[in-house]
Amino acid sequence: MPSPVFRAAPVRVRVPATSANLGPGFDSLGLALGLYDEVMVRIADSGLRVDVAGEGADTVARDERHLVVRAMRAAFERLGARPPGLELVCANRIPHARGLGSSAAAICAGIVAARALTVGATLSDDAVLQLATEMEGHPDNVAACLRGGFTIAWLDQAGEISDAVGATARVLAIEPAPSLRAVAFVPDEGLSTEVARGLLPKLVPHAEAARNAGRSALLSAAVVQGRADLLLAATQDRLHQDYRAPAMPRTAALIAELRGAGHAAVVSGAGPTVLVLTTEDQVQTVIADGMKVAPAGWQAFGLAVDNAGAVSLNSTEGAGRGLDSDKDSNPRHGGL
Repeated sequence: MPSPVFRAAPVRVRVPATSANLGPGFDSLGLALGLYDEVMVRIADSGLRVDVAGEGADTVARDERHLVVRAMRAAFERLGARPPGLELVCANRIPHARGLGSSAAAICAGIVAARALTVGATLSDDAVLQLATEMEGHPDNVAACLRGGFTIAWLDQAGEISDAVGATARVLAIEPAPSLRAVAFVPDEGLSTEVARGLLPKLVPHAEAARNAGRSALLSAAVVQGRADLLLAATQDRLHQDYRAPAMPRTAALIAELRGAGHAAVVSGAGPTVLVLTTEDQVQTVIADGMKVAPAGWQAFGLAVDNAGAVSLNSTEGAGRGLDSDKDSNPRHGGL
């Protein structure tokens, strides 16, 4: 079997921020948002060079520990490709450790970039989702980041498998109603996902699980049908937000204020960002109401829904699903 070769030209990939859970859809529902990280990667003769601008520029690693690099290495391994060197430039706009999917974005960017750089071997869209899920640990954020729009993700599990490794990641991507918008209230300090998950109990009452199942179904219908009148009821949660509240009291207090004013506010992912699902004509009202009571240092962002997902900007083909970029007429050879 011939060795894969590499494109000579650099590859640019854009990935959206995401919000997972959306209230009742714990580890299953996700929404891609119009806030983006971009990476540009080129095959080099040797070594590794990483430049980072924007979010995380002062803190992220510039070596093999960088998450985009780790994701690229994992993808290259599955492609059977070994690039002689890499040059990576990251322009980060997604806040880190805020519940807006920054780690999912990095993972998806790395995998999509590695696939776009490799000629003679490929990863299917399903394989990309599977690898991203295994690296992230759950599919909700990576599914929304890769496919865009409103997503329902799940794991087809065999036997007693309880995590992403060994289970098959699945996703249903749905384009939400055109009127849907989101407002993100982003704090000045982050919270690690591990800390937030550590507060969750192993068991919850059956009645609370049943209630969340119903609200999750209602939310899916409200988002697709544009039923703004149902968003407040549809975003009620009993599975994770109350348990996590002690780790982010300012988030819990802001959610209570916003929901008391009739806005569909939830914890974005593992927090501490607060996300409000709303409509285009209500964005400024939500921002005004929220900033009256938000803690000092918090910022509000009105965001459109991103229906494209991870995009290789080198291509006009397949834009919107992270598909392979256009053919490079001058590939660079890379031996195995």
